[in-house]
Amino acid sequence: MDLPFELFVALRYLLAGRKQALISAISLISTLGVMVGVMALLIALALMTGLQGELRDRIVGSSAHVYVFKPGAGLADYPTDVPKIRQVPHVLGAAPVVIGQGMITSAAREGFISVKGIVPSLEPDVTNIARSMKTGRLDALEPKAGETDGIVIGQALADKLHVRVGDNVRLITPQMDLSPLGAIPRPRLLRVVGTFALGLFEFDESYGFVHLTVAQRILDRTSTAYLEVRVDNLFAAPEIGKAVTDRLGPDYVAQDWRDLNQSLFSALWLEKMAISIAIGLIVMVAALNIVASLVLLVMEKSRDIAILKTMGSSAAAIRRIFVLQGLVIGLVGTTAGSIAGVTLIYVLDKYKLIHVPSDVYQISYVPFTLQPLDFTIVVVAAVVICFVATIYPSRKAAKLDPAQALRYQ
Repeated sequence: MDLPFELFVALRYLLAGRKQALISAISLISTLGVMVGVMALLIALALMTGLQGELRDRIVGSSAHVYVFKPGAGLADYPTDVPKIRQVPHVLGAAPVVIGQGMITSAAREGFISVKGIVPSLEPDVTNIARSMKTGRLDALEPKAGETDGIVIGQALADKLHVRVGDNVRLITPQMDLSPLGAIPRPRLLRVVGTFALGLFEFDESYGFVHLTVAQRILDRTSTAYLEVRVDNLFAAPEIGKAVTDRLGPDYVAQDWRDLNQSLFSALWLEKMAISIAIGLIVMVAALNIVASLVLLVMEKSRDIAILKTMGSSAAAIRRIFVLQGLVIGLVGTTAGSIAGVTLIYVLDKYKLIHVPSDVYQISYVPFTLQPLDFTIVVVAAVVICFVATIYPSRKAAKLDPAQALRYQ
């Protein structure tokens, strides 16, 4: 296949012989620099995107997308409110909740717990609790006459307390009973009817679910705290939440998952940008190597450039030769870095090779997710940077005076 004249000369210069071994070595280093920079940047973006996506999925899986409540008051008429909410377009489910704090004790250990009162038949419509059950069943929370009320606790909490399904625990809440000796804590005997693992250490280690009526009795509540709502598109939660409050009335207020976790996701986005900029400097260093190699090549090939000009090559053709040389370095380095980066991302994510403490990072391993937009931006940016690096050396070569270059040859 016949190559264009400028590309043919650029490739010949890149594959210099022994006399220009230094220039070939610098070109190779430049190519490796671009490759490493692109690979590192892709891995860093995939890591932060995967981490953000995994945390988001686990947070919205363990809790609702939208929370509806009345400021300063509870919701006493949830059987009427839930059907109204379910009629709002894009709403998949709604459920009432009572929440409180307490201490849970077993025969061996004790720990703090967040008690969540739910309706077992409605809760699976708004959270992933039913699909996250490890032992027992969620519907076992339904109160039965003459039997001890049930509680479903996180697997990590069950391990901490050394209990399993069928064991009894005692729940102590801040509500007090009056006695001749004054106010005393009110312990409640509950039976463990199931354990769950939502994948978030915060929930698995400190949450327990009881029936809504049991929670109201234990916590002295006559109404529910708020209503949980799940929607078909979590990114449209703010708009759907507004539609829900419009349906219920002006006394109701809605908050979505973004409002409640804004600081976390803002910090993750900022960290993603900071890491991208820091690692992107590797590509800039590689671009400086390209500038150095092309400047050295112009100095080494000044006689050849002068001859090409005397033979009729235009300044634009000389400029294209060195631009193509820099672009070849950039394209080869970017392609190799992209292939290596995507391959490594696939292996790291598929085999879950990087593990982290779940009590610190809320997940047990580091996920990697490379978005097509991130991949495109990295590849295009790397090629553009390499192209910009060729501008000065190519202009210098195009302005070379043949008479001056040949005078002392």
